[in-house]
Amino acid sequence: MSEKEQEPILKASDLPEEMQTRIFELSNEAVSNYKIEKDIATYLKKELDQLYGATWHVIVGKSFGSYVTHEQGFFTYFYIGQLAFLIFKSG
Repeated sequence: MSEKEQEPILKASDLPEEMQTRIFELSNEAVSNYKIEKDIATYLKKELDQLYGATWHVIVGKSFGSYVTHEQGFFTYFYIGQLAFLIFKSG
């Protein structure tokens, strides 16, 4: 992990370990390259759809509520700094 990258704090996940690790890496890349939350989410969604097939949903922000349905084995919720990441596959 580079100096700019922050250690993600995992809150909940049912992802396979390799997929979780890759999502952490992609999320740190996104935070390093984009400043607007929508741009971070867009980058992650496009990358995940390409890597793991459609349809991924990505919510990034400092304050939000959620109630979602997801495919089993395709959900993660974590923080990088003050940004929360809710990422799941559905559909």
